[in-house]
Amino acid sequence: MNIINTKNAPQPIGPYSQAIQFNNFLITSGQIPIDTNSGMIPESIDEQTYMVLKNIKYILKESKYQVNDIIKITIFTIDLKKIQIINEIYKNFFLKNKSNFPTRSCVEVQALPKNVKIEMEAIAYKKNNH
Repeated sequence: MNIINTKNAPQPIGPYSQAIQFNNFLITSGQIPIDTNSGMIPESIDEQTYMVLKNIKYILKESKYQVNDIIKITIFTIDLKKIQIINEIYKNFFLKNKSNFPTRSCVEVQALPKNVKIEMEAIAYKKNNH
């Protein structure tokens, strides 16, 4: 088991790891839309969705995984009425990275850390892990 930590993604704001690599699996903690360069959180749901996916991609890269290796995403949002916007950013992210779509769950929640509008966690799998 390897603990994954990269400075390119937001540092944990509680007692957890960014991700854990176990055998051929990489499991991320929930990622929120913090820009690691500025420390800022974008305002709009589309910018927040993109930032979360970008942060997940940084964790994958640190672990030598790719977007194509993601097999499951869980999305937490405070407003399911924004699902069309979320879906558009999500779809473009995966297509841009030449990936099939992973399995997914999407749940509306009452609140998220730092009052963000969206949080995502991912599970990736790689056949030949080094």
